[in-house]
Amino acid sequence: MTLAVVYSRASVGIDAPLVTVETHISTGLPGFTIVGLPEAAVKESKDRVRSAILNSHFMFPSKRITINLGPADLPKEGGRFDLPIALGILAASNQIPIDSFADYEFSGELALSGELRAIYGTLPLALGTRKAKRILVIPLSNVEEAALPGDNTVLGANHLLDVCAHITQQKILQPFIKKTHSCSHIPPFELDLSEIKGQMHAKRALEIAAAGSHSLLMIGPPGTGKTMLASRMPGILPSLSIEEALEVSAVYSLTSHASPVLSWGTRPFRAPHHTASSAALVGGGSYPRPGEISLAHHGVLFLDELPEFDRRVLEVLREPIESGSILISRANRQTEFPAQFQLIAAMNPCPCGHLGDPKNTCQCTQEQIKRYRSRISAPLLDRIDMHIEVPAIPIENLSNQGPAAEGSSDVLKRVQKARKKQLARSIKPNARLSARELQKYCYLDPTTQPFMNVAMERLRLTARSYHRILRVARTIADLSNSKTIELEHLTEALSFRKMDRA
Repeated sequence: MTLAVVYSRASVGIDAPLVTVETHISTGLPGFTIVGLPEAAVKESKDRVRSAILNSHFMFPSKRITINLGPADLPKEGGRFDLPIALGILAASNQIPIDSFADYEFSGELALSGELRAIYGTLPLALGTRKAKRILVIPLSNVEEAALPGDNTVLGANHLLDVCAHITQQKILQPFIKKTHSCSHIPPFELDLSEIKGQMHAKRALEIAAAGSHSLLMIGPPGTGKTMLASRMPGILPSLSIEEALEVSAVYSLTSHASPVLSWGTRPFRAPHHTASSAALVGGGSYPRPGEISLAHHGVLFLDELPEFDRRVLEVLREPIESGSILISRANRQTEFPAQFQLIAAMNPCPCGHLGDPKNTCQCTQEQIKRYRSRISAPLLDRIDMHIEVPAIPIENLSNQGPAAEGSSDVLKRVQKARKKQLARSIKPNARLSARELQKYCYLDPTTQPFMNVAMERLRLTARSYHRILRVARTIADLSNSKTIELEHLTEALSFRKMDRA
């Protein structure tokens, strides 16, 4: 009787818990059993592994083979366990050294020929292996993604024979070395603020939102530039840190939406259609996968035509906006995904879109307008930091050939300077300050507090709105290079609460 132990990792959200693949070969009737909560793809690995071993010119034992994937209460899915199972069988049958696996972790799907196929969720797996200080052996097509952390050792192989040759030291696999891991070399965003005529108030709101990572709702008639403004938001956001870039890439590693290597270091910009379901927005499935709010982690989630979204879909955003994460519960598991997104939304002022438009007459009744706006609940609206009006642009502004408007690069410099102050003060942007940190960093002196008290009473603001106004005022003060919140900062912050005044 021979026992072999090989290390691998499962996929649970953006985590990759350690899985010990134990292989036991004993006498008795030939059989092949896999235990440890394997799902269908893992159970099917028996046939893939058998064919891969035989086609690689090894001997498949005609004995009783038992594979245990521990821990037993952790669900296992996918074909990532093919390679460690095959190596365990070869080691337990004394065809390769049995004591060569302590410093390695293996993951990869096997073709019937023995070739290694790519797997999903490589980056979380690589981060877990790095933390355990082991060497990761994966398919060659996954090595570039697995090497994104930069300080881990990754070996890529094309075939089961390549891995066995490395284990027996007949042909050593060379570690993959990534050229650069910096986020500072990302090319500028191609859409620029200078392309938008007028809308100075909206541009100012966009700058404040970018500086403090605040959520923003734009209200205005069709064709006033709301979508153009939102699409230029990534161009004025500070660069991701290495840790943030790894978190974003780890989420994308679990999906087929974009390559984590190609999108490395760029802030996500997600704009789901208003017909999206709640599962598409927050994630879900029998084996939970990230939704749009997680794909927008450390980036922008743009919801155009906000009232056209199903109200039940919008309500699921309330908790992630506050907590920065989403917990998806199923009968046999709970999976948590990060969701620190910056919400940018746009809507028309009424069903026809022409309320307040001097060029077109609104045909909506007061009841229709009220019903249209009530599609956005008060609790959700309360969680949006800034509400602004984006009016129609006069024709003379569109045809004006005067000096070019301020570009995204100029705004980005001010945003970076303000964000640097926030990170030095509280290690987080102002939008995520806690109640205790608000008392410390957003203190109002005796000249500004009475003004805020009057505004609270006249606008009938909630405590949550009060705190969000303070956060926006703190960001305006940072952009003005002021250590304290002055009356002018507070006044401007209140001007960005259009829906409260309405």
